[in-house]
Amino acid sequence: MGAKKCNRADLTLDNTQAKKYSNTKLFIGIGEGIASFILLFVFIAFGFSTHLENYLRTFFINDYLIFLLYLFVLGIASSILFSPVNYYTGFYLEHKYNLSNQTFWKWIWEGCKETLVGLVIGVPLLLLFYFVMRSFGIYWWLPFAVLMFIVSVFLAQIMPIVILPIFYKVTPIENENLKTRIIALSKNAGLKVENVFKFNMSKNTKKANAAFTGLGRTKRILLGDTLLDNYTDDEIETVIAHELGHYKKKHIIKNIFIGTVSSFLVFFLMAQLHYISLTWFGFNNIIQVASLPLLALWGALIGLVQEPISNYISRKFEYEADQYAVQSTNKKEAFISTLEKLTEQNLGDKEPHPLVEWFFYSHPSIKNRIEAIISLQ
Repeated sequence: MGAKKCNRADLTLDNTQAKKYSNTKLFIGIGEGIASFILLFVFIAFGFSTHLENYLRTFFINDYLIFLLYLFVLGIASSILFSPVNYYTGFYLEHKYNLSNQTFWKWIWEGCKETLVGLVIGVPLLLLFYFVMRSFGIYWWLPFAVLMFIVSVFLAQIMPIVILPIFYKVTPIENENLKTRIIALSKNAGLKVENVFKFNMSKNTKKANAAFTGLGRTKRILLGDTLLDNYTDDEIETVIAHELGHYKKKHIIKNIFIGTVSSFLVFFLMAQLHYISLTWFGFNNIIQVASLPLLALWGALIGLVQEPISNYISRKFEYEADQYAVQSTNKKEAFISTLEKLTEQNLGDKEPHPLVEWFFYSHPSIKNRIEAIISLQ
């Protein structure tokens, strides 16, 4: 199936719709972030956090149980408060722009599964965090950063074989010609791949995607069925070549290193700022449950500074992977066609404002990517 033909009016309409869709999600995301920060600040500054902890202590003695119940109450309150926003962005908006295949109850069910998986992973991590904070005091950031590195590597290993199948049906692709081409590409990139898998992405969305997941023996090349059904073998080959470019250019290792250094730095700054700001809000020590939301406030501010830096690095890696995709397949036109079709199918903004792209985009805009690909010799 070749690239779909469309006239200039269609392209203008598509990009107008894409801008509306992208800008709506962006503005709502920014608004939700600001509202969350303000509400959490008010919750702490006006003593509501302390009142909640004291109330829980009238029923329970165990600090770990109080810690979990405190977070449970905050989580429930947040879910209720922001449920209209989550419905609008997660369900209504996707249907308004004809991007979703979910019924309302399927959307609810997928959300329930995400919550359950999050609890299974998150609760032990939270308890571990509180244990480390109680055991190491102000130096909690160091052992916790080490533990988070170990956990992140473990999760990366089990993601394709344990977590992903909870949400999608994963099966080997049937297209033997495409499979052979992808395995050959992988071999040229220095990666041993025995099989290529697809997942039923279409059960939730009309968008298309592919991914390279896992570590060690759990490495997987995954193709959404929406990609397999709407793109030529040449186009899919360039998508996989791009993903393999991240492996060949050692972006995975670099991201692990950058992420590890970043985590140590962020946890260190959060620990210091949390300790310094305790007395501002009348807290006694760092393990006081009511003081812990301060960490989230400082984390949000640090993330605000960190985001454009990490996105800049990510965009640089994307350009390098694009270059590898073109050089390894020698299919520049097919790759450009794929990027254009993916942008239209996923309703991506082809040319966002430069400031928006600089701060929020982990991938370069399609306009900049295609210009960079055309310039390749």
